[in-house]
Amino acid sequence: MEKEDLKIVNKGLDDEMELSGYRLCRWKLVLVGLCGLCTGGFLFLVLYWMPEWCVKATCTRTTVRDADVALLRSTVCIKPQENFLGSLTPHINMSLYLNPEDQHKRYFTLHSTKYFWNDSIQNFEVLTGLEDLSMTCSSIHSKHSAGLNKNQQEYRRFFFGLNEIDVKVPSLFKLLIKEVLNPFYIFQLFSVILWCTDEYYYYAMAIVIMSVISIATSLYTIKKQYVMLHDMVATHSTVRVTVYRGENETEEALSTDLVPGDVIVIPSNGTVMPCDAVLVCGTCIVNESMLTGESVPVTKTDLPNPQRDKKGGDGDVIYSTEEHKRHTLFCGTNVIQTRYYTGEMVKAVVVRTGFSTAKGQLIRSILYPKPTDFKLYRDAYLFLLCLVAVASIVFVYSLVMKIINEEPVKDIIVKSLDIITITVPPALPAAMTAGIVYAQRRLKKVGIFSISPQRINICGQLNLVCFDKTGTLTEDGLDMWGIQRAEDGRFHHSEEKADDESLVTTKFVSCMATCHSLTKIEGQLSGDPLDLKMFEAIGWILVESTEEETAHHDRIELTYVKPPNQLLPPTVTSPEQDLESYMIGIVRQFSFSSALQRMSVVVRQIGQRRMDAYLKGAPEVVASLCKKETVPEDFAEVLEDYTKQGFRVIALAHRRLESKLTFHKVQNINRDQIEKNMDFLGLIIMQNKLKTETPGVLEDLRRANIRTVMVTGDNMLTAISVARDCGMIQPQDRVIIADALPPKDGQAAKITWHYADRPSKLSNKPTKLEVSVHSVDEMKTQEQYHFAMNGKSFAVITEHFQDLLQKLVLHGTVFARMAPDQKTQLVETLESVDYFVGMCGDGANDCGVRDLKILLSSSFHKTSCFLRVSHMLFLHREGRAALITSFCVFKFMALYSIIQCLSVALLYSIGSNLGDFQFLFIDMAIILLIVFTMSLNSAWKELVAQRPPSGLVSGPLLFSVLTQILICLGFQIMAFFLIQKLDWYSEPDFYHCSTEETIMSDVNTTLFFVSSFQYLIVAIVFSKGKPFRQPSYKNCKDEPFLKKSECSLHCLHSSQIVCVPLSWRLSVMGIVLGNTLVSVFIEEGVDMFGTKCLSWLCCRQKKVPKARYMHLAQELSVDPDWPPKPKSTTEAKPTAHPDDCSYQIEAIS
Repeated sequence: MEKEDLKIVNKGLDDEMELSGYRLCRWKLVLVGLCGLCTGGFLFLVLYWMPEWCVKATCTRTTVRDADVALLRSTVCIKPQENFLGSLTPHINMSLYLNPEDQHKRYFTLHSTKYFWNDSIQNFEVLTGLEDLSMTCSSIHSKHSAGLNKNQQEYRRFFFGLNEIDVKVPSLFKLLIKEVLNPFYIFQLFSVILWCTDEYYYYAMAIVIMSVISIATSLYTIKKQYVMLHDMVATHSTVRVTVYRGENETEEALSTDLVPGDVIVIPSNGTVMPCDAVLVCGTCIVNESMLTGESVPVTKTDLPNPQRDKKGGDGDVIYSTEEHKRHTLFCGTNVIQTRYYTGEMVKAVVVRTGFSTAKGQLIRSILYPKPTDFKLYRDAYLFLLCLVAVASIVFVYSLVMKIINEEPVKDIIVKSLDIITITVPPALPAAMTAGIVYAQRRLKKVGIFSISPQRINICGQLNLVCFDKTGTLTEDGLDMWGIQRAEDGRFHHSEEKADDESLVTTKFVSCMATCHSLTKIEGQLSGDPLDLKMFEAIGWILVESTEEETAHHDRIELTYVKPPNQLLPPTVTSPEQDLESYMIGIVRQFSFSSALQRMSVVVRQIGQRRMDAYLKGAPEVVASLCKKETVPEDFAEVLEDYTKQGFRVIALAHRRLESKLTFHKVQNINRDQIEKNMDFLGLIIMQNKLKTETPGVLEDLRRANIRTVMVTGDNMLTAISVARDCGMIQPQDRVIIADALPPKDGQAAKITWHYADRPSKLSNKPTKLEVSVHSVDEMKTQEQYHFAMNGKSFAVITEHFQDLLQKLVLHGTVFARMAPDQKTQLVETLESVDYFVGMCGDGANDCGVRDLKILLSSSFHKTSCFLRVSHMLFLHREGRAALITSFCVFKFMALYSIIQCLSVALLYSIGSNLGDFQFLFIDMAIILLIVFTMSLNSAWKELVAQRPPSGLVSGPLLFSVLTQILICLGFQIMAFFLIQKLDWYSEPDFYHCSTEETIMSDVNTTLFFVSSFQYLIVAIVFSKGKPFRQPSYKNCKDEPFLKKSECSLHCLHSSQIVCVPLSWRLSVMGIVLGNTLVSVFIEEGVDMFGTKCLSWLCCRQKKVPKARYMHLAQELSVDPDWPPKPKSTTEAKPTAHPDDCSYQIEAIS
């Protein structure tokens, strides 16, 4: 039953979970309740911390269909304790959204999402909206454009609830209970009770005050964040909307009453969208900065209706918000303007509501973030277990010693348990976050903000950065370099300006004037920067018809363009009829699609009956849609010449439409019917200059052994040229272009390898590879090479050459014409070979990832997103510094626990102990101040090739900690035995003395001073500086505060120490000095020779790489067939054995 009844919900998604069904068992509930009472409630706490244990302890396994309780375990969750428990609601009588005949439905709610039971698939599923019905575009127009009646609306509201993104602000009491029940604070409570039993009242009181301050601060921060998020979401979340009920009837309603299937009317003055809706009539200008971070207005057109087009029936496709986002208005975005035709309203069909909307999913990702898988945090738990193991040994030792000395039972129990409380320092959580907090403050000063500060440490591990080109490596804006027109299948000479009088009547300039997505907002032209540059280059004027003009004149062109008077021929006079002959009205616009790499418009010149179509896009795509005889024979050579120089090239095309195409037919025609049989018009050449900071930053990354990759939507040869100019590809390096073709006419998919321009022989010195595996000598002399490919080739390789994909990304440097989802696939592939990947782009689509955790404006668990190249460099340095700080602090806190544990154990052996004020002085005056000043070290001024360790459980680090433990133990034992052999020392009977007398002794004073200096010694030893952090002496500005604090607390412990002879004081100082020299010498030796010594001790003569990309580099370095030879072809071949490669390389002469 275990395997048969295990269901998978959200299969294939980021939140995929295993679901098991359980029924409540009464006798188990009674038994758990009794056991909980017998353990004083501790069992209840354990079950609260471990939901899976709670379910298995109180329930019995049953089928998911008949379950009362659902246990969900995330399949991608790293921490096993983060399980989710959902209660199954009993049968509810209601009509179903998808099947009205079924009157019963079971569901549970998790993370603001309802999961309904579906009998047909025998599993729970999420109902998101109209997309669940897999509707075609034509069915949305035919079946859903009339709206819903009241009964249908009520039925759907049972399933989708109110259309609201309700961020509930928990009460302070709930937050307090959740915070107090944290295992750390429960342990603190246990420790405080134990210390009070042992009469350590002052120390216990200090810890209680610290914990209260920590809890209060945490509650204030969490509450403030909830309130801020609630207020942000609540803004414009409830508005009045006009709902269309069919037959031109409308009614006013609150946006919270909307359900999927409702039809809303978008007001002409704009609105903030309360839901996700698809346009079925009209056009909208939308500001989507809330979702994308880009404030450039976007034009949204109505959804195509292939059914209305007699020839377009075959083009009907399933509607998807992702595929049809150019026709979808997303929740939270601001509709600035609407455009409509006389007698028609701008209407949209509600697709998704509440948390299912784009805005709702964004809020859900903030409320319920994905767990972070970082080796540091996993190793921290193992390290704590090691400390507990050490404490257990000391616990057993002290227990045996006290039994032998026949101490009272109470003292035996209390003193022995006291050892355990010393193991987990009270300041550990604050200490671990101090370095991150300081790093976050430094990042904030340069405009880098993080909503998940813990991920700053991850930035220190990045070893590969993907860069967008335009706006990131190059300047934000494009400059018009020139144009090159084509007529009769031949290119004219290139021309510098397009605003010449002789060009006003040409189709080339008409295409530049109309084929764009520009609009006027408050009298100013707004839109894509490239479109703006192109339109400004011709100097034309854009005019948008007002609502009154549209109503009175019934014009079909809502927007038209006209040349300025100074560009008109002298024969044209001022009469309006002569000017109108130069005006061009834009009838319909097919928005730019990154997947299609083109946009087009249908226009009509004023005074003419026939319409024209203009096309603009990637040269290769535009040429493929043109008549062959209109494309110049030297098109490829001319394009290659421009792209090799780093220019961005855009092609234009034109087509005279048939006279039978009327206005209404054009509004419903498929774009594929328009974008074919075009006449090639020529090329627009745009210049995109490198940013001045780009070469220097990339050189710093290269010296730091950090790989750089370009992922862009531009032409591949342009991208290669820019990669060479900025130093991403060195002059002597070879570029191999992978041109992949999908299977066709029974032939298998294949890759043809082309070598780009020969590498220049500027240097005979071999370059150092990004992947350095020192055991492979061949790699040191191997010539560096880079793979380049476009998005189409990447898609074919991903589908048909899975075994080859990882080898390609190992040296893949240029990925051109990449769609946003392909950027995501590339990052995932790089992560699959154990790279830590960063994404540097100027827009949210460049990240290709919705789960972003590092933001420079407004995920992947190992992926961050940056904005400026220089910011990325700064963040990388701070990430390394924060990571090293975390290691230093953790090592110090571990040594602090062990040193104190050793001191107490030695004092226990003679019946003594540290005093209340001594414990307080150590924790307050020494440990806390050291931790916070140790974390102040800022980042080193430059990146180095050496990388910080990724985890605490590593050979050199453990060896360092172990040696320092032995050194501290040795010097404490030396001081402990030396004082007892001195002539003036008299051994008191600690077992028959008062508590005060057992504390105030020569041995206690000696060990107290030695251990206090040992805390300072290990702090100095572990506080590393260069090459990742600034040296510690730069924190000297905080020393006065340290001295003042120590002096203010000196009175606390001075009453619990005794005055020893001057000779012994000098001896103690000698012991401390010897301890310092030995600790520093050993730590320096570990840093210099630790790794080599451990390798020699473990007899590891040949280093085996841990990372997958290093292992691949080793394999490829000895592969005689890699890299592929020039003009060779790799064909996909199915094999009988799954372990074999799925391809073979065939050389073509």
